[in-house]
Amino acid sequence: MEGKEEDVKLGANKFSERQPIGTSAQTDKDYKEPPPAPLFESGEIKSWSFWRAGIAEFVATFLFLYITVLTVMGVNRAPSKCASVGIQGIAWAFGGMIFALVYCTAGISGGHINPAVTFGLFLARKLSLTRAIFYIVMQCLGAICGAGVVKGFQPSRYEVLGGGANVVNHGYTKGDGLGAEIVGTFVLVYTVFSATDAKRNARDSHVPILAPLPIGFAVFLVHLATIPITGTGINPARSLGAAIIYNRDHAWDDHWIFWVGPFIGAALAALYHQIVIRAIPFKTRA
Repeated sequence: MEGKEEDVKLGANKFSERQPIGTSAQTDKDYKEPPPAPLFESGEIKSWSFWRAGIAEFVATFLFLYITVLTVMGVNRAPSKCASVGIQGIAWAFGGMIFALVYCTAGISGGHINPAVTFGLFLARKLSLTRAIFYIVMQCLGAICGAGVVKGFQPSRYEVLGGGANVVNHGYTKGDGLGAEIVGTFVLVYTVFSATDAKRNARDSHVPILAPLPIGFAVFLVHLATIPITGTGINPARSLGAAIIYNRDHAWDDHWIFWVGPFIGAALAALYHQIVIRAIPFKTRA
């Protein structure tokens, strides 16, 4: 009888009643907060991986502008929205390209493809100032080249069809455009933080997640909402590249909105994730 009772006890304790989820599943054994990236890291500019990452950002932003600007021009060229892919098609082009390009470059550069994303991650001390500036420069150069190639293929149509440049559309104020850019970028950058959170991966390993998918889907949804307002920027490099190559006065009139809005949205997303969600300032370091 004693042996049977031991077997019963052993069987009862063999499996826990419930797998803990959420913060209760987090222990110091499975995750430790990484140290913040240094502000300046002079040694990294001597590394090939640093330059390779910048090249990856350049190529990714180049391809992003090439495909998306062509899609926008195709919709503008059609006699009616029903005769083209329409706003939904534009949104899918932007979201789908981000999904594909983040998937391709995440292991090389982190797959930022957006100065606002780089700025948000810099504020969270995920990368150094040196790398952040290098990324933003390469992203802008890639965007300019991508839009330039599109114009080179069809210069006359490029001018007539607007070149994919971002402007605040008729019926909306500058404040409307700025607000749309702030909120839209907040959605994107907050999704980036959540999808790439190392603590979440350690804590919720039973929930598989492919980071580029929610990021691309966030871009798709934001475009659906804000294309009628600003054409959707949420990416200063994308707006800059199209504006420089198109180079018309009305493309520059509100261009500041497409830098100030995304950077404010990115900063708010970084603060929200790091302070409210992760509560990093309130954690005691061992």
